[in-house]
Amino acid sequence: MTINDQQPVLTVRGLAKSFGGRTVLSGFDLDVAPGEVVALLGANGSGKSTALKCVVGLVRPDSGEVRVGPVAMVFQQIHLVRRRSALDNVCAGALGRLPLRHSWSPLAFPRDLREEAMACLDRVGLADRAHERVAALSGGQQQRVALARALCQRAAVLLADEPVSALDPSAADKVMRIMTNLARSESIAVAAVLHQPELARRHADRIVGLRDGRIVFSGPAGEIPQEQISALYVADEPAGTADRERQSA
Repeated sequence: MTINDQQPVLTVRGLAKSFGGRTVLSGFDLDVAPGEVVALLGANGSGKSTALKCVVGLVRPDSGEVRVGPVAMVFQQIHLVRRRSALDNVCAGALGRLPLRHSWSPLAFPRDLREEAMACLDRVGLADRAHERVAALSGGQQQRVALARALCQRAAVLLADEPVSALDPSAADKVMRIMTNLARSESIAVAAVLHQPELARRHADRIVGLRDGRIVFSGPAGEIPQEQISALYVADEPAGTADRERQSA
C-alpha cells in the first residue's frame, strides 16, 4: 500500500481565521497520511504557522473542522528544559500518560520509560549525549532531542513550525533527513512549515503553497515548477501601480 492509499491521520477542512479584521486563513484544507511528509511554503504572514497552531489547539479557528490523531509539535524556538539532560527532556514527552507524581521530579520516571526515551534518542543519533544538559548541545542537536521527545509521546502526527530556520544548512539538512526517516519508519504523518524551498524539494513528498491565507497549489514535491514556488514570495503591487506604469511606458 502506498502513502496515497492510506487513510489520513490529519484532516483539515475549511479552516478560517482572522485577527483584528485581517484574514489570515481562508478555506484551508489539508490531508496528511501516515508516513507522508508535507511541506507548507509561503511568505511571512501567508498563514502557514497559524494553520498548524489551529490544528494543535494553540489558536482557535473562526470556522472549519480538524480531525487529528495523537499529535506532537516542534518549533523554531526549541522548547526544552535547558538545565535538564536530553534524556529527562525526552522522558517528559510521556508525562501525559503517566500519573501526576511523575511530573514532580525526573527521578520519578520509571525505568521502562527511561529505556524507551533512550531508544528514541538512539533513533535520532543522540544516545551518546543522553546524560548531557540540553544547554550544552548545539541547536541542531537540541532540535533532534525535540524530535525524540515527539517520538516518546507516541504521536501519530508531527507538526513542525519552522524547525530548521535557526540552523546552518548542514544541520538543517540533517534534521530534515531524520524527520523524514522517522515519518517512514514510524508511520508518522508530518506537516512542516519551511522557509527553504530547496529543503522542501529534497525531503517532502508533497508541497503546499500558501499566499494570503489561501492554498494556491498542492502537489508532489518533484513536480511543482520553480516559478510557482518563486511566485509565493513576490510582493503584491500596490493598487494602481500597474496602471501608472502602463501610462508612463
